Amino acid sequence: MTAISEAQLQPLLNAVTDPGSGRTLGESRAIKSVKVSGSDVAIAVELGYPAASQHAALAEALTDAVKAQPGAGNVSVTITTNVVAHAVQRGVQLLPGVKNIIAVASGKGGVGKSTTAANLALALHAEGARVGVLDADVYGPSQPLMLGASGRPESHDGQTMEPHVAHGLQVNSIGFLVDDDQAMIWRGPMATQALEQLLRQTNWHELDYLIIDMPPGTGDIQLTLSQRVPVTGAVIVTTPQDIALIDAKKGLKMFEKVGVPILGIVENMAVHICSNCGHAEHIFGAEGGQKMAAQYGTELLGSLPLAMSIRAQADSGTPTVAAQPDGEFAALYKALARKVSSKIAAQSKDYSSKFPTISISKNS
Repeated sequence: MTAISEAQLQPLLNAVTDPGSGRTLGESRAIKSVKVSGSDVAIAVELGYPAASQHAALAEALTDAVKAQPGAGNVSVTITTNVVAHAVQRGVQLLPGVKNIIAVASGKGGVGKSTTAANLALALHAEGARVGVLDADVYGPSQPLMLGASGRPESHDGQTMEPHVAHGLQVNSIGFLVDDDQAMIWRGPMATQALEQLLRQTNWHELDYLIIDMPPGTGDIQLTLSQRVPVTGAVIVTTPQDIALIDAKKGLKMFEKVGVPILGIVENMAVHICSNCGHAEHIFGAEGGQKMAAQYGTELLGSLPLAMSIRAQADSGTPTVAAQPDGEFAALYKALARKVSSKIAAQSKDYSSKFPTISISKNS
C-alpha cells in the first residue's frame, strides 16, 4: 500500500474551498497543521471569522479530499475560530475590549436598518462570535425594544456603564437612559458627545464585533462618528427603490471620504412574501441594490425579504434569528453575517498594539 504523506496532502487541502467565504483554504492560510500517523490523518483548521454552521460541510470536504488519495485511513478535522483586530481609519485608536467595529448605515430612515443590524448581530453570535450592539440613533433608539432589553445600565465605579445582555449580545443605547416618550431635543454637537460617551464609557467585554446601528442620513452626527469611531468596515442598507438608493449612495460616499472600507450593500425588503399564500412580489422594485453595488465596485451582500414575521418578531423583542434560529429567514441573516465577517477577515490586520511606545526623557 502506498504511504500517504503530509507534503502530498497539503496542496490538496489548500485547494479546498471554504463554503463560508468562497475562498480556498490556501488563500486564507487556514490550514494550520496536517499530521499523518500511519494511514490516519489529523487536520487542524483555523478560520478568521465565525462560521459554526459551516464547520460540518468544511470538515466533510476536507475528509473527501484526503479519502480520495490511495493509502488514506481515518481522517479527523478540528476547526477553530480566531477573530483578530483589523485596521481602521488612520489616526483613530482601537476601542478597549473591541476587536472590530461594523457600522450599519443607511442614507435615509425607514429601510429596515435597525432590524438588519439586530439580526446581523444575532447571526454573528449564532455563528460563534462574541458580539455587541451600540444603538447610535439618538433621536429614535430602537434596539432596546427590538432586543427586549430595558432599564438603566449598571455602573460599578460611578463612571462607566455595564452593557445590558440580551439574547447573548452586549447592548447599550441612549434608550436605556431616557424615558420612552422623552424627545431628544439636542443639537448635533450634544448628540455626538453623548454617543461618544456611550461608546467609550461602556465596559465592552472582549468583543469580536461591535455592531453600531448608525442614525439615518449623512449629517453632522454621522460624519463625526465616522471620523472618530474606529470602524473596521461599513454595511449600507437600502431598499431597491430609486428614492432610497439615492440616499444610500450618499451614505456610501461619506464612508469612502473618511477612509472606512465599504463591506457591501444589503438590499432590504427586496421582495414581499405574502403570509397567507407565500406569493413573492417586488413591491419596491427589483435589483436596485445589485445595480448600486456594480456602480460603486462593491458587493451585494444579500437580499432580504419584506415579511410580516420579521417585523413582528423585532417588535416583540425577539428578532428573527433568535425567534426562529433554524428558519429560512434566519439562514439568510447567517449567510449575510458570514459574508460580512469573512470580508473583514480578508482585510489588513491591526498592528498598532505591536508597535513599541517611544518616550523621550530629558537627561539631567
